[in-house]
Amino acid sequence: MLTRLPAVGPKTAERYVFWFLQQNSNDLQEFAQTIAELKENTLICKSCFAVSDTNPCDICVDKKRNHQLISVVSNTRDMISIESTKTYNGIYLVLGGVLNPIKGIEPKNLKVKALLEKIKENKATEVILCLNPNIEGETTSIYLAKQIKNNFPKVTVTKLARGLAMGADLEYADEQTLNNALKFRNKI
Repeated sequence: MLTRLPAVGPKTAERYVFWFLQQNSNDLQEFAQTIAELKENTLICKSCFAVSDTNPCDICVDKKRNHQLISVVSNTRDMISIESTKTYNGIYLVLGGVLNPIKGIEPKNLKVKALLEKIKENKATEVILCLNPNIEGETTSIYLAKQIKNNFPKVTVTKLARGLAMGADLEYADEQTLNNALKFRNKI
């Protein structure tokens, strides 16, 4: 069962089993109960569609955040990654995936209408497209940018910069990464 978890192979699963065997019964029971209740105790924020323990989530109800700045992310994990920087002060919309015709994921399967409603409702001034830099993420970004510009021509649409990571060696960077690093370079 443990090998069904992402990135857990037979050796890691074996380590988990032996760790479980070393725990006391009460701790194991609490662990099992938490897993058993995970889905029923997890909520989806009605405003941003993030997985949360409150509805609406703490971010959406925070009056100190800039509600005119909306970051669009594919999933809650991406939102958590951005939050971990402690530099972003806007709100989010969790799209629920990215466009992928091969897997049958079309615009109607994503929260595109909700995004447009959120832009209107919050009188957004900027939407940041925080999607992965792959074919699906780029396709989704292009689609969303077009939808936003068609409906809200005055709203600024941006996306995350692409390029070299801090501490990276130029000799090991691939051509696309170097291309993006040059294209999105900053003034000093």
